[in-house]
Amino acid sequence: MNLSKDYFRWESFLARFPEVHILQSGMWGKFKENFGWDVVHITEKTWGCQILMRRVVGIFRIAYIPKGPVTHQDQLSRWINDGEQEEMGTSLTERLRELCQKMHILFVKIEPDVIVQNQDHLRACPQGLVPSRHSIQPLRTILIDIEKDESEILAKMKQKTRYNIRLAERKGVMVETSDDLKLFYQMIVQTGERDRFSVHSRDYYEKVYHLFREKGQCELFMARYQNIPIAGLMVFAQGNRAFYFYGASTNQYREVMAPYLLQWRAILWAKERGCTSYDLWGVPDYDETFLESQFEKRRDGLWGVYRFKRGFGGNLVRYAGPYDYVASPPLYTLYNLYLQRKRLNE
Repeated sequence: MNLSKDYFRWESFLARFPEVHILQSGMWGKFKENFGWDVVHITEKTWGCQILMRRVVGIFRIAYIPKGPVTHQDQLSRWINDGEQEEMGTSLTERLRELCQKMHILFVKIEPDVIVQNQDHLRACPQGLVPSRHSIQPLRTILIDIEKDESEILAKMKQKTRYNIRLAERKGVMVETSDDLKLFYQMIVQTGERDRFSVHSRDYYEKVYHLFREKGQCELFMARYQNIPIAGLMVFAQGNRAFYFYGASTNQYREVMAPYLLQWRAILWAKERGCTSYDLWGVPDYDETFLESQFEKRRDGLWGVYRFKRGFGGNLVRYAGPYDYVASPPLYTLYNLYLQRKRLNE
C-alpha cells in the first residue's frame, strides 16, 4: 500500500489527539480515495481537519469534514456548546474560504465530533456557518461505557438483552473471526432487502476491512449455528473508541438470537484492545422520551435498529450539526432544491 507524505504528516498531527474519531483518521481518507473522493488536510497550531472532496458538475466540487475539525475536546465544546468564537472558528472559516476558491468548491459540510448538551443547542450554529438539513453520518447514537468489568457492563443491559445473549450461547451459536468478505456481503444484501436499506458495493466492504485490518483496527466476526453461518458484524477501533459500523444476518434461525452474542463478542474485542467506549452507530434522531414511547409501535427507518441497540445499556447522545460553509450561495440553493426534489421522489 502506497502512503503519501501528506498521510504521514496528518497521522503525526493526530498523535496529539488520542480521542480522534476514526472518520478523521488518515486511513479513512485513504479508504475514501478508492471511491471518488479526493483528500486534503488543513493543519494549524491547535487544530486541523481532514476534508473529503468530489466533483459534482464540471470543475465544481462539494466537500465534507466528517467528525471534524480535530482539536482538544474542551475547545470543540466551547465552539459549539458555549457559542464562543474561538480562534479556531475564525481561522477555520478563513482556511475554508481559501480552499473553496482554489478548488472550486461550492460548499463544505461539517459534522463535528461534539455532543450537544441540551435540545436548545440543536439550533446553535458557529459563526460563518449555516445550519444544514442534510446529514451524512447519524446525528444520534448510543455509546456504551466498556471501561468497567464484564459483569458491570452486562448488569447495565436490559434484562431481555442479557437473556438473548445467554440464549444464543445455550443454543450453541458459535462466534469466530473471519475474513470471508464474500459471505458477509451476501448477508448484507439479504439484510438490506429484508429491512429496506441501501448497501454499498462488495468492493467497499472489502477495501475498508483490509485497510483497517492490516493496522489491527478492524475485525469481522461471524456467527454459526449448526455449522451454518447466520450473522456477521464488522467492528472498528481508533484509540480508546470502538465503532460498530456494519452488521448483517440471514433469514435462517433468527430465533437463536445470534446478533446479540455477536455484539457482545465485539464489545469484548474492543475492551481487550483497551477501548473504553463502544459506539453502536446510529438511531432515529429523536429525544429519549419520544424514542421510548414509540419504539414498540414503529417499524420504519431505524426504529428496528433502536429496538435492538437500546438493550445494550448505553447512553443516548446527539451530536452537533450538520453545518455548511457556503462558498457559492446561488449554486448552494440549487443543490438544496435538488436534494429536496430527490427526497420527494424516493
